[in-house]
Amino acid sequence: MPPPADIVKVAIEWPGANAQLIEMDQKRPLSSIIREVCDGWSLSGSEQFALRYADGPQLYITEQSRGEIKNGTILRLAISPARAARQLLERIQSHGIDARLEALKELAKLSADPTFATEFINMEGIGTLARLVESGTHFGEMLAFTLTAFLELMDHGIVSWDLISLSFIKQIAGYVNQPMVDVSILQRSLAILESMVLNSHSLYHRVAQEITVGQLIGHLQVSNQEIQTYAIALINALFLKAPEDRRQEEYTNPLEQHLTEMASTLAQKHLRSIILNHVIRGNRPIKAEMAHQLYVLQVLTFNLLEERMMTKMDPNDQAQRDIIFELRRIAFDGENDPTGTEKRKAMYTKDYKMLGFTNHVNPAMDFTQTPPGMLALDNMLYLAKVHQDTYIRIVLENSSREDKHECPFGRCAIELTRMLCEILQVGELPNEGCNDYHPMFFTHDRAWEEFFCVCIQLLNKTWKEMRATAEDFNKVMQVVREQITRALAMKPSSLDQLKNKLRGLNYSEILRLRQSERMSQDDFQSPPIIELRERIQPEILELIKQQRLNRLCEGSCFRKLGNRRRQEKFWFCRLSLNHKVLHYGDLDESPQGEVPFELLSDKIPVSDIKSVVTGKDCPHMKEKSALKQNKEVLELAFSVLYDPDETLNFVAPNKYEYCIWTDGLCALLGREMGSDLTRSDLDTLISMEMKLRLLDLENITIPEAPPPVPKEPSSYNFTYNYS
Repeated sequence: MPPPADIVKVAIEWPGANAQLIEMDQKRPLSSIIREVCDGWSLSGSEQFALRYADGPQLYITEQSRGEIKNGTILRLAISPARAARQLLERIQSHGIDARLEALKELAKLSADPTFATEFINMEGIGTLARLVESGTHFGEMLAFTLTAFLELMDHGIVSWDLISLSFIKQIAGYVNQPMVDVSILQRSLAILESMVLNSHSLYHRVAQEITVGQLIGHLQVSNQEIQTYAIALINALFLKAPEDRRQEEYTNPLEQHLTEMASTLAQKHLRSIILNHVIRGNRPIKAEMAHQLYVLQVLTFNLLEERMMTKMDPNDQAQRDIIFELRRIAFDGENDPTGTEKRKAMYTKDYKMLGFTNHVNPAMDFTQTPPGMLALDNMLYLAKVHQDTYIRIVLENSSREDKHECPFGRCAIELTRMLCEILQVGELPNEGCNDYHPMFFTHDRAWEEFFCVCIQLLNKTWKEMRATAEDFNKVMQVVREQITRALAMKPSSLDQLKNKLRGLNYSEILRLRQSERMSQDDFQSPPIIELRERIQPEILELIKQQRLNRLCEGSCFRKLGNRRRQEKFWFCRLSLNHKVLHYGDLDESPQGEVPFELLSDKIPVSDIKSVVTGKDCPHMKEKSALKQNKEVLELAFSVLYDPDETLNFVAPNKYEYCIWTDGLCALLGREMGSDLTRSDLDTLISMEMKLRLLDLENITIPEAPPPVPKEPSSYNFTYNYS
């Protein structure tokens, strides 16, 4: 008979004594259990003791967290959080250097525990640590442990960052600005400054006055990718929190510029080339967190275009109208303009029509829709000024055509700009967990404009390949979108490589790819084919089910979500080979291969699993905000609900793993697998199997006469006419 659900069997350790094996009644008060354990070792003052986990982070167990204890867990009797906080507070203020160092080392470890952190903060512990830093008397390991403890304590969100003093900020900024400083101190200093900026509007201004781009550039040139990551994360934080008007400010000396003027700084060749040569093209592979920070930087840089994208053109603004006049002049050499007003107006109207504007009389009206607003005009002017020969060639070769196949440059440029804004999500906040950065955007000072110039030439080329007319405009734009998105998915490392990818994705190749994909998804409608599909589907579903379960048996690594994303913590989960138990446990780092069952200390019997929930129905997602940056996490979240009322919460590393695990768990529970991946796999595999079987039938020779000798009956009990 299984033990009651409220009883868990655990081992409790105490230094120098034999472990106690007890059955912990979860209905009893924790203080009563601790008193009983102390009595077993003849320890008095049970109120001065607490229970902690013996493995992993060794967190304190509270009445709120005790429900997470599983059968077979090893616990440790320890002094209570309040007593530990009091003792450590006394020791870090002692005069003995060795004693203080050991105390700070232990404090740095314990500060990650929310129960201990609450007690230590209530004793004014953060103020004590801040004064130790401000004194400037701590160096080396002692300072590193002090900063680690401070950051961990603040990360719990118990006290406000606004309470931090200016002298503390100056001291931390000083460590970042020093040319030679210990790596661990530099890492923690950069992380503290980033947290200040992200968590306090007032501290943003103070930090921005202490740190310049030139000082951070030096940290991007080191070989330590962790330091580079922290430096870019700080740049991103300052960029993200900068007021709109300060992001766009102009300046004279970029290396002495404070980080409030981010827009112009990020456009500077020096900073871009440093990131390109020392980070993206460095000697070490880009780790996940660095990829995320590069993605964030890319998104924030493109978001600088949002203001122009959402600005309508004022048809009465002469300066803006002059830009259109300049486009016309470059294309048609306006030196020979007629002198008469009426003649000039008629010629301008004709020229604007040849330029491909929708409104020939007043082309300014073409730029009144947002998006893309004035951004489209900026792109067109850049093409005309920087790539003048290309611009003139595109305009003239289309304006001289008389067969209705001319490509309207103006209309195409406006729609293309809108499309590129959608593809690159201009104006959207970065998604948490996304690593989708494109190296080629770091290879040019005007990457956006150059990207547009490549794509407008692609559009013109595709228009000619399709022999399109004005009625085909939307079809051409759909093909061009597909060409661009397919090329970007290949992650070209430079704009030249992008051009090569696009050359290979001409209209004929897009048609071939579409046909191939359509063939793999075709659902023939004739009754015999429908019958064959219905016969095949159960076999294919069973194959998919077995593949999903096999993947669960191999297991996957998941990242634990915390307040500071860079401090990666992992856990691993896999299904037992007999499909009866889910094994899981924490890991110190991401594994390189399969994790043995012996290293996974926790387990859930499959028979105890009640259901699988996803997205906003997950317990760990219900407190997540609806902000854009949490959307992707929400789409990758799922939870296993099991008896009595427990949950195992997941956030998959990507959409593929999400589909594999949710499908596999549904298959495990005998429920329908309903992910997009399963539907896609099912359609693809059924189509492949049908083609193979139909190909066998097509190869049968049917004699005309006389009637053939009867053969073994076919496995298909239907007749199909192949004529």
